[in-house]
Amino acid sequence: MPTAPVLTTGQCDWSSGDNLTEPRVTEQLDYAGCLFLSILPHGQAVTMLVWIFVLLTLSSFLVNGFTLFGLGRSEDLSWEPRVALFKNLIVSDLLQTITFGPAVIHSLVQRRTMAFSTWCNVQYFVGTVSIFSVLLTITCMAFERYLYVCHAIHYLVILTQTRRRLALALIWVYSISVGTVNLMLLHKGTGQKNEQATRGLLCEPDMVEQYMGFPRASAVFRKLMGSVTLLVCLLVYAFSYLRMYQDARNAMMPFNTVNTTARKTVSFYCGMLLLQLLPLLLKVASDALWEVEGTAAMVSLLEPTPSDTAVVLHMSLLVMLLVPPFINPVVYGLRNAEMRKAMLGRLGIRTGRRGAEEMRLEYIVPQNRAQ
Repeated sequence: MPTAPVLTTGQCDWSSGDNLTEPRVTEQLDYAGCLFLSILPHGQAVTMLVWIFVLLTLSSFLVNGFTLFGLGRSEDLSWEPRVALFKNLIVSDLLQTITFGPAVIHSLVQRRTMAFSTWCNVQYFVGTVSIFSVLLTITCMAFERYLYVCHAIHYLVILTQTRRRLALALIWVYSISVGTVNLMLLHKGTGQKNEQATRGLLCEPDMVEQYMGFPRASAVFRKLMGSVTLLVCLLVYAFSYLRMYQDARNAMMPFNTVNTTARKTVSFYCGMLLLQLLPLLLKVASDALWEVEGTAAMVSLLEPTPSDTAVVLHMSLLVMLLVPPFINPVVYGLRNAEMRKAMLGRLGIRTGRRGAEEMRLEYIVPQNRAQ
């Protein structure tokens, strides 16, 4: 893997005076290289980050590709709404991985910050669409499980094939609309025409908005839509799993026992949801802090050498963006006995007796509830 020449801090001399944001290149180093050096001056940290992003990207491709291949031609599961939603989640995760992973790896290997170009705009747009699609899909998956458990007798009547397709279409229409409007509002900013590079390793909202001169309309729209969508997801998720847990607890009350399995299941999925939403929660928190601090936060971003906290937050956000696509197939696919059998069956691997028993119980419980 070819790498760019290793830079040193002595090769970039940040000019003093009124303008503290422009580097004076002393040995034919470009602006992007000096910005990268101000973020990650230590070569060992860069090498470690390269390996982390490579492993996360390849693992996400392998796990999602294997899962999608296993479910792709499974006739037994093709009619189920949860499988259709799960496939949509995999596609969104793959789109997010393709958009974020290689871009960050390229910036680290070349030791340059992301250049503002057509690819940067595409990356910003596709990243926005994929994140909103993932968020809406896991919301629909939680509501679908609620209908399956709490309204088993009406499940197939409510979730018809037409409504399932309509839900998937609305997910993408909403996500693409948000991404399109956000990109259009973003380009109403003044921009920094004298610079060709952003101050980050990825064209994420803060970096792009800073490059475009902090357009107020784009920032307000992005924060509003992101916060509202995230709030709806949390409310639907909390309502769905709380109702499922209550039904499971009520089913065990006549026997004077506690449904430990239901409690563990709900706790597990809630924990995985928090891990899934951790990048978005941090983003919403930072956006709220931005609004509180106002101009001071803006000035801090323009400093020639960003603080250690800013660098850690930026790199942590990039890493966390690649973690959910890797764990989603495991959480929502491989833990389910029926899906696990279908995926392993495509590879000629038979599930054990335990998997068959889990599948049998999964069908018996909703049937008993319906009766």
